[in-house]
Amino acid sequence: MGTIKAICISEKRGVQKHQVPSAQLKKNWGIEGDAHAANWHRQISLLSFEKIEEFRVKGADINFGDFGENIVAEGFDFRNLPVGTLLRSGNILLEITQIGKDCHTHCAIYQTMGDCIMPREGVFAKVLEDGEMTVGDTLKIEERKKKRPYQAAVITLSDRCSREERTDTSGPAITQILKENKFEVVETILLPDDKEKLKTQLIRLSDQRQIDLIITTGGTGFSKRDTTPEASKEVAERDAPGIAEAIRAGSMKITPRAMLMRGVSVIRGNSLIINLPGSEKAAKESLDLIIDTLPHGINLLRGSITDCAPN
Repeated sequence: MGTIKAICISEKRGVQKHQVPSAQLKKNWGIEGDAHAANWHRQISLLSFEKIEEFRVKGADINFGDFGENIVAEGFDFRNLPVGTLLRSGNILLEITQIGKDCHTHCAIYQTMGDCIMPREGVFAKVLEDGEMTVGDTLKIEERKKKRPYQAAVITLSDRCSREERTDTSGPAITQILKENKFEVVETILLPDDKEKLKTQLIRLSDQRQIDLIITTGGTGFSKRDTTPEASKEVAERDAPGIAEAIRAGSMKITPRAMLMRGVSVIRGNSLIINLPGSEKAAKESLDLIIDTLPHGINLLRGSITDCAPN
């Protein structure tokens, strides 16, 4: 259990946050009056009081809100709480949705200190139950009463689609199948066939958002621009070759061209990354071959299953 040490808001984006004694948190929105509140996954930002104090010891002259955080809480090492953690403060219920963030433009703190803790120590959350929060209120981790839905992201790799020369049909088809199988698709992304851009997204989705399942479609053939497998392997921490093998074996019964599909299946952190072909037909056929078995693998990654022996 911890304590709310500060609540900070800014009425306009790009303006430094300032402290307020209390705030109204609105379900599926964020803090009323804060410019960053919206119907998205980063409704509230939180930072540990202890981490701020450690940074001050280094000589930083900072106030609460200077890192862009909404809530400063004592008693938590937010960085080590997994995505999906529930936080309760009175009537308010928050769910952590992202750990850390990318820093594309170094802030004034970084320019002065050569470091900033928000990108690695800050976390983001969405508001599940609303209410009023006041400085001094308690904050505690709440046990989840029912299983958290599987979360998925779908990435389409296509130069032509990214240039709007062709409509992406594979990504939406995959998304539909996932939703029909009770997956919550939290992001759909369209990229050109660019290995570095794909790696950036795979790392972000795995490390910051901790997505259960990341499906890519496209970039698995023999063309020199087809580098999806290489990108996936370069970010991987472990291989999961049986999934790609099952896709090729099943697809070979449909067309011998399946042997030309170079897609891989790998693991980064607790995220399972699976490459599917680029055509809508082949992508749907491939996903249909494996969709029923994926929940068991995801449960293993989540640590909710420790014994794989049959019942």
